Amino acid sequence: MPLSALANRYDQFILDLDGCVWVGGEPTPGAVGALEEMRLAGKRLAFATNNAYESGEDLVAQLWKIGVRASLRDVVTVGGAMQHVLAETRSRRTAFVIGTAAMHRHVTEAGLRVLNGTDLASRAEVVVVAGTTELVYDDLRRAVQAVTRGADLLATARDPTYPQPDGVWPGTGAILAAVEYATGRTAEVVGKPEPQLFHTALDRLGEGNTLVVGDRVGSDLAAAAAAKLDAALVHSDGSDHSELDDFEPKPVAVGQTLAGLLVRA
Repeated sequence: MPLSALANRYDQFILDLDGCVWVGGEPTPGAVGALEEMRLAGKRLAFATNNAYESGEDLVAQLWKIGVRASLRDVVTVGGAMQHVLAETRSRRTAFVIGTAAMHRHVTEAGLRVLNGTDLASRAEVVVVAGTTELVYDDLRRAVQAVTRGADLLATARDPTYPQPDGVWPGTGAILAAVEYATGRTAEVVGKPEPQLFHTALDRLGEGNTLVVGDRVGSDLAAAAAAKLDAALVHSDGSDHSELDDFEPKPVAVGQTLAGLLVRA
């Protein structure tokens, strides 16, 4: 399959995973073949994701499982970004974490002492909110108590939902909203729409004309704009693209699928 005119305009690409490359671990139509054609054409690829549920190693394994060649260097995760921020600014402090085992590891490896499961959890100095499918009320209670007592509040993302084969599921932003509403505090967000993930991806890709492809106006396109990069938008199920009417700069292209943007049928 020949590359599209859009793909031929750029040297390298920063691609979102959920909603672009896959939905619930299943590749979007034509994505695997399109990415292989991009590799064969000498295009450089990086994957930048607000997915905090899994580690970078887990995501690389999933990419290989669906047939996409990738290394750990190719995948820029919000979990890794959170670990970097915490290590640089809050090492040796105590933390309460809402998130998966992968996020707990990132916080621990940043040099913080995680207090989950202890009587001191609600007195943590830092609260980290990330995506999880195992949220319980006590997690919200302890997070709110810690933040009310003065803990720093950080989050991986504000995405309200994320796509799954049976429809959208509540995202990190839905969990974060509960903590922010209860405390009156606004979290420091590390992932998209902040530009740091894209800056890290650019450090790994090197110099070149770069296109971001994502499925969310408020995170992918906003982060691309903050990083001063061109962006294209994919219409994934559950993404609210009504925001696009008032968003500037407009994407350079809009398509139904990642493959539809990158290759010609």
